[in-house]
Amino acid sequence: MSKAFRIRVPVLLVCACLLAAAAFARVGEAEVREGPRGGPCFTITPREERLGTPDFQAIIVWEGARPVWKMTMPTERTFPLTFAMCVPYGGRVASLPRTASTPLAPGRIYTLRIEARPGGNGRAASSYEARFCLARQHDGSAVVHQIWNGEREGRRMYGCLPPD
Repeated sequence: MSKAFRIRVPVLLVCACLLAAAAFARVGEAEVREGPRGGPCFTITPREERLGTPDFQAIIVWEGARPVWKMTMPTERTFPLTFAMCVPYGGRVASLPRTASTPLAPGRIYTLRIEARPGGNGRAASSYEARFCLARQHDGSAVVHQIWNGEREGRRMYGCLPPD
C-alpha cells in the first residue's frame, strides 16, 4: 500500500465525519402565539431558551411548499431570540426589515422555520420549527393555534377547523 493512500484515507474519514455531523444539526422547537397587535408571532419555547439563547438570523413561513413570508436580518444586525420577545408575522416592527407577506387564511396549516446564528451557548439549535394555523371560531373570528408535535389530525384538522 502506498504512503499517499495511507495518508488520504484518514483525511477522507475525518472530512466525512465532519459533513455527517453538520447534516445532523439539531432542530429546536419554535412557539407560535397571538401577537400583541393580533396575528401570529414567532419565538422559541422556554425549554429551548434554557438550552441557550440564539441570535436571530431569518424566518420563513410556508403553506405547503409555497413560501408566504420570509425575512432575513442583515449580517451586521441581529438580536438574541428569547421566549419573552416575539417576531410578528410580516415583521411589522420598526427595528425589523419590512418584507411583503401574503395574508394568512383560517383553516390552513402553515409551517414556520426560524434560522439562528450561534449565540453564546453551544447547545442552542441552528434552526427552530413549528406548525400552526388560524383557527376559525363560532363568532367568525380566527385565533392563532399551534400544532404541537405528536398532535393527531382528527376531524377538526388539528383544531384548525371550527367546532361543530
